[in-house]
Formats: sequence, C-alpha cells, structure tokens
Amino acid sequence: MAEVPGNQVTVNRITVWYDGACPLCRREIAFMQRLDRRTAIRFVDVSEGQPESCPISQEDLLARFHVRDNGRILSGAAGFAAMWRAIPLLRPLGELARLPVMNRVFEKLYSIFLRFRPRLQRWANRG
Repeated sequence: MAEVPGNQVTVNRITVWYDGACPLCRREIAFMQRLDRRTAIRFVDVSEGQPESCPISQEDLLARFHVRDNGRILSGAAGFAAMWRAIPLLRPLGELARLPVMNRVFEKLYSIFLRFRPRLQRWANRG
C-alpha cells in the first residue's frame, strides 16, 4: 500500500490482461477473481480489441500473459508471480516465483504450456 496526502491509503492495483476467448484462461481468471477478495487486481479481457492505455499490442497480449504492476510491464512467469503476490492466499507462491531460479522454472513450464495451449483450448471447447 502507498500512503497519500490527507492520511488516505490507496492500494497499488495490478492490471491483468487476459484472453477471454480462451476457455482455459477464462477458468484461471475466474478462479483468481474469486480469490481476489480485496479487488487488488483489475482484470481486462483483450479478446474483443485493444484495451485503452495499454502499451502492448493486442496480438502480443493474446499470445502471452501480461500484467502491469506499479507501472512495470511483466509477462509470463513474472506476470503470474505479480498476480499471485496480490492475492493473500497465493502470496507465498508469488514470493517463491520471484526467486531467479524458481522464475526460470516457472517460465520454462509456461513456455511448455504455450506450445500445447492450442490443443488444450480445442479440448476444453469440447467439454
């Protein structure tokens, strides 16, 4: 949290851009929304068009997970770690993923997922 003049306190809000046309992504985001009881995360579906005030192209947003955390753009494992840290229940996982060796492991796993994502989406659409 950041203090602002007048003794008001604001929560640093994270923006998560996600592919709402992806059934796997929708399920993951719905789960994260249920866990985000403090509404610390702003979830933006980018499947319908380029979101306002986003410096990343829609094509790139649809191809890979991106977040904005305190003005910094993060993608892949680093983006997931930032999202997890914003949710108290998942904060330990987010802190673990912040460690360089663990970030590399999570990034490798995410890269593998991205290779299989089209097939997984087809499978999820059938079910």
